Amino acid sequence: MALENSHLPAPFEELMRRHEREIMRYLLRVTGHREDAADLFQETFIRAYRAYPRINPDGNLRPWLYTIATNLCRNRARDSARRSRVIIQSSDDPPPDALGRSHCSPHEDAGYAAVRMRELVSGLPAKQRQSIHLRYFAGFEYAEIAAAMGCSEESARANVSQAMRKLKATW
Repeated sequence: MALENSHLPAPFEELMRRHEREIMRYLLRVTGHREDAADLFQETFIRAYRAYPRINPDGNLRPWLYTIATNLCRNRARDSARRSRVIIQSSDDPPPDALGRSHCSPHEDAGYAAVRMRELVSGLPAKQRQSIHLRYFAGFEYAEIAAAMGCSEESARANVSQAMRKLKATW
């Protein structure tokens, strides 16, 4: 019994070529580190390649790739949290921001808003951070976010909403 070509998925290279840039951008935004993002990118496509022969060729492969990337990010964050140490600041001075400044106003730096937003987003809980990236940077609908994060559509909406509320409150 011969397989029909219409039921075979497109070559894996085509899938990778179509989605590699946006997956890498997503991983860069979520991790904030180029080396970590590159490692997770490679692992995402290795896992996708291994599972590719078993997927539904008629399914939407974009959320599937984001699901793999998101799960790898969660695993990396969980592993890092296990290994991290608590560092206690010994000074009474306020902590510097990400650029090493103790005080900064929006007028001092043209890139202040982008840096500040990046800091605020990175401080969100993992699910909220990932949902914000999927919604506003990847352009996912709530059903796609739910599929990528392995949760209900209502939970995806709640994560985006809570994240936006926190960002607005701290901005």
